Amino acid sequence: MADTSDTRTPAQIEADIRRRRDVLAETLDEIGVRVHPKTIVGDAKAKVVSNIDHTLGRAYVGVNKAVSDVKAQFVDEEGAPRLERIVPVALVVVGVVGLIAFGTRRRKS
Repeated sequence: MADTSDTRTPAQIEADIRRRRDVLAETLDEIGVRVHPKTIVGDAKAKVVSNIDHTLGRAYVGVNKAVSDVKAQFVDEEGAPRLERIVPVALVVVGVVGLIAFGTRRRKS
């Protein structure tokens, strides 16, 4: 059989009960805050914002890399423009814009 003798005084037992009640009340308060709808909504919003920030950060890095890659095609290491690449692209862009303008002008007539 287990020894059930307690050598504490009644005052010590009461102090222990009060301490445990205080700890239990604090724990219940923490649980109440965690399960409160405002806390749950706030946590969900924070998680969504964090995910959006992370996604936007990754998108920014990807776009920045793509822009750098395109820029490297038209600018040499010293920063001088590569006319042998710029001129053909500019001519294609002017041609496409001209075709679009001609097509919309022709439809109006």
